[in-house]
Parts: sequence; structure tokens; C-alpha cells
Amino acid sequence: VSAKDKATGKTQSIKIEGSSGLSKEEIERMKKEAEAHAQEDSKKKEISEAKIMAETLIYSAEKTLRDLAEKIPADVKKEIEEKLEDLKKVKDSSDVSVLKSKTESLSQTIQKIGADLYKQAEVNKTSDPPNQPEDKKEGDDKAQEGEYKDK
Repeated sequence: VSAKDKATGKTQSIKIEGSSGLSKEEIERMKKEAEAHAQEDSKKKEISEAKIMAETLIYSAEKTLRDLAEKIPADVKKEIEEKLEDLKKVKDSSDVSVLKSKTESLSQTIQKIGADLYKQAEVNKTSDPPNQPEDKKEGDDKAQEGEYKDK
């Protein structure tokens, strides 16, 4: 690129070149390294996701036990507490299969709570009919007509 100052007549030029470009060998080396570490990265991702699922389920189970303590049957509550402790023991493990199996086991037990609560709601719904409004006859409402006066 060149520029000329019209007032002084001076000309300056600058040559622009690509700086520190990578050679084809360096690019190929980086690709091979990325491919070599892809499987390792995938394994780390799988472990991280399994740990996150376990921690999320632990929080959810503890919250459910706190919020619905009086509505959960004792046998189901005990089963959840046992499986919760099992999952807490292995949550920092790097064994994905163990994490997934313990997480799935606790998840299925927690689902029992939901099923039991819906059953209880259905039983209460059928045994306790909702209050039905009484039939009203037309003209029974005791509203009176009002008059409007301008002042």
C-alpha cells in the first residue's frame, strides 16, 4: 500500500504480509492431536454429565423428602433414603455405569411418590364430591334498580 502527501509530495509505502502463518505440517499435527484426544474428551464429558445428573437427583430427592414428608409412605421414604445414601457415596466416582445405575434406581423410586400422590388425589376426588352450586331461579337475585340523577 502506498500513500502520497499532496502538500509535501512525499510518498510512503507499506508492504502487508500474513504474520506467523502455520505451516501445513503444524496444521496436520494439531489435527492429529485433536483426533487423539477426542475419545478422552468424550469420556470426560460423559463422566461430567453423569455426575451432574447424580447431583441434580440428590438435590431433587432431598427436596421431595422435605416437602412431602407427611405424604410419603414410610416404606417408600426408607427406600428413597437408602438409595439416596448409596448415590451420595458414589457421586464422585469416575465409573459412569455405577453412577447411571444408582441414579436410575433412585429416580424410579422417586417416581413411586408421584404415582402414590396421584392415586391419593384420585381417591380423595371420588370420595369428596366438590360443592355444587345450588340452582337459582331467575329473579331470585335481590339486586335493586338504582336511579341516576344529574346535579
